[in-house]
Amino acid sequence: MLHNDNRLLKSLLSLYLKMASRGRYVLLVDFVSLALAVYLGYALRVTFFIEQGYTGELLQTICIFSLCILIPLIWGGVYKVVWPRASVEEYTTLLRWYLAGALLFLLIFKVSDHIRIPRSSLSILIILGLMFLTTTRAFWRLAFVTRSGRTCKQQRAIIIGAGQAGTLLARDLLRNDTELMPIGFVDDAPGLQNMKVASLNVLGTSKDIRKIVMENDVEVVLIAIPSASGNVIREFVSSLEGLNVSVRILPSLIDLADGHVSVKKLRSVKLEDLLRREPIRLDDPGVENLIKGKRVLVTGAGGSIGSEICRQVAAKGPSELLVLGHGEQSIYNLLESFALSGNKVPLVPIIADIADKVTLEAIFKKHMPNLVFHAAAHKHVPLMEDNPREALRVNSYGTRTLAEMAGKYRAERMVMISTDKAVHPSSIMGATKRIAERMLFYVQKRYPDTSYMAVRFGNVLGSRGSVIPKFEQQIERGGPVTVTHKDMKRYFMLIPEAVSLVLQAGTMGKGGELFVLDMGEPVNIAQMAETLIRLHGHEPYKDIKIEFTGIRPGEKLYEELFYDPDHVSTTASDKIYLSKFSAEKESLLPKVEALLKDSAEGSLSEAELKAAIFQLGDNGESEAAEPPRRL
Repeated sequence: MLHNDNRLLKSLLSLYLKMASRGRYVLLVDFVSLALAVYLGYALRVTFFIEQGYTGELLQTICIFSLCILIPLIWGGVYKVVWPRASVEEYTTLLRWYLAGALLFLLIFKVSDHIRIPRSSLSILIILGLMFLTTTRAFWRLAFVTRSGRTCKQQRAIIIGAGQAGTLLARDLLRNDTELMPIGFVDDAPGLQNMKVASLNVLGTSKDIRKIVMENDVEVVLIAIPSASGNVIREFVSSLEGLNVSVRILPSLIDLADGHVSVKKLRSVKLEDLLRREPIRLDDPGVENLIKGKRVLVTGAGGSIGSEICRQVAAKGPSELLVLGHGEQSIYNLLESFALSGNKVPLVPIIADIADKVTLEAIFKKHMPNLVFHAAAHKHVPLMEDNPREALRVNSYGTRTLAEMAGKYRAERMVMISTDKAVHPSSIMGATKRIAERMLFYVQKRYPDTSYMAVRFGNVLGSRGSVIPKFEQQIERGGPVTVTHKDMKRYFMLIPEAVSLVLQAGTMGKGGELFVLDMGEPVNIAQMAETLIRLHGHEPYKDIKIEFTGIRPGEKLYEELFYDPDHVSTTASDKIYLSKFSAEKESLLPKVEALLKDSAEGSLSEAELKAAIFQLGDNGESEAAEPPRRL
C-alpha cells in the first residue's frame, strides 16, 4: 500500500513538473495567480465577500491587470523558460518584465476614468501578483530538486576558494546529481570565516587544509580559483601530500573565457597548472598594428608552436593567413580546428618543404606575404643525432632559403623561432639552429628593407615533443617512469605564453635582433616526474618507480638562454631580453651547401659531417661591451 502511495506521489509530482515546462500551462497558472492577487487586493481593502457593486470593477481590473502583466512577460520570453531548472538570471528577467507590466497598468490607471481601485488595493495587488508568480516558480524548482534525488554514490569534497567561481561551482554541485558532495569551503578571506556561502560553511583557511581533510573524511579537493598562480596551486597540492585525496581544479581565466563555471569544467590538476605564471599584459595595440590587414605566412603551422601562432595571429585580423606545413595531416587538423571555432580570416593551406627553393619562391611570388613567422624545424634531439644531414638541410638551409625569399619579395619582417639549445650547442639540433641564427642575420645585410629577428626560448608544455605526455603514458602503464639524470633541469613555458611573447617581440625589432624570453626558473625533471606521479594519485618510488637511464647523445644537464648573461640588454617588456652577438663577416651558405652536397654523395662521413656542423654552430654572441639599450 505504501509502495502504491509513493508511486502515486511520484506520478503527481512528475505531472506537476511537466506542467511547469509547458509555456501555455505556466501562462494559465500565472493568469489564475494574477486574478487571485486582484481579488485579495479588493478583499483586504473592502471585504472577503465582494459586494455586488464591486463585482464589475473586480472583473474589469482582473482582465486589465492580467493583460498588462502577461503581454510583457510573453514579449520578454518568460514562457520559453523551463522553470524547474531556472536560475537567478531567469528570475531577474521575470522581475524586469513584471515591473514593465506593472508600470503599464499604473499608467492606464492614471489616465483612465474607467478603472476605480482604492489606492491601498492597487499596491497590494501589484505586490501580491509578483509574490504569487515567483512563489509558484519556486515550488516548481523545489519539486524538481526533491524529485532528482541522488542516484550515485557520492564522494565528500571541499572547495578551495569561496569567491564567485567557487560559489557557482558549489551551487552546480548541489543542484545536480553528481558523484561529488560538497561539505564546505576553504578560504583565506577573514570576513568569510565561520560564515555560510551557497549554504555551505567556510571551514577554515588554507593553513587548515590538512586538518579539515582529516577531520571531515574528505575524499576530493576542488580548487576553484581560476586566477591562482602556479606557486599558489603548488602550495595547495603539496599541503595535501600523503592524504590520499584526489585533487581537481577549474581551468585558468584564459580557459574560462566564456565565464561559465560548472562541474563539467573540473579536471585533474595538470603540470601546466603548477607552472602557471602571472598573466602577460600584451602590447595589444602594437601586435594588432603589426598584423591587422597584412598577409601573414606561418611555417610549421601544423606544429604545437606554429598552430598557436596561427590562432593568435588570426585573432588580430590579418587579411590572409598562409599556413605552411610539410605534413598534410597536421595542416588538415589545423583547418578543422579553425572551422569549428568559427574563424572568419581567409586561410590558405600550403604543403611544402621549406628547403625546396623552387617551391618556396613560387609561393612567395604568388602570395607576397608581408610578415613571416618561421616555426618549421626538426626539434627532436636524439633523432637529429642520427639524421644530421636532414637537420642541417631543414633547420639551417631551410631557414636561409626562407629568409632570402622574404627579402627578395619584400616582406616587412621575418621572425624565426629559435631554441635555448642553440647556446653552446651539444646536440646537432642545437648546432643547426645556431647556424640558422647566424645565416638569418647575414641575410639582414643583403636585404636591409626586411627586418629579420630571432626569438629564443626553451621547452614548451603540451608540445608534441614534450616529455610530459611520455611520463603520463608510463604512469598509466604502471611505470617505471624513465628520466635520463636525477640532476637534469630544463626551462619550461606554456605555449600560449611563449607565442604571445614572440608576437610582442616581433613588434620591437628593427632588424638583426636576437630576443630571449624570460623562462622563469629551470625545473628539475626528476622532481617534475615525482609531481606527475603524485597528481595521478600514486607515491613515487613506492607505487611507481623512477628509473634513471643516463644522458643521451647530444643532451646537456642544464640549458642556457644566453652565452653571457652579463651582456644582455633589457627591452620594454620585462619578459623579453635582447642578446648581443658578433656581426657575421661572411656567409655560411657556401659551407652549408658544400656539406649537404658532400654528405649526399658519400664523400663525407657522418662523423665528419657532425664535426663540421658543430664547428659552424660553435660561435656565440659577442661579449664585447655595449651599453644596454631599451627598445
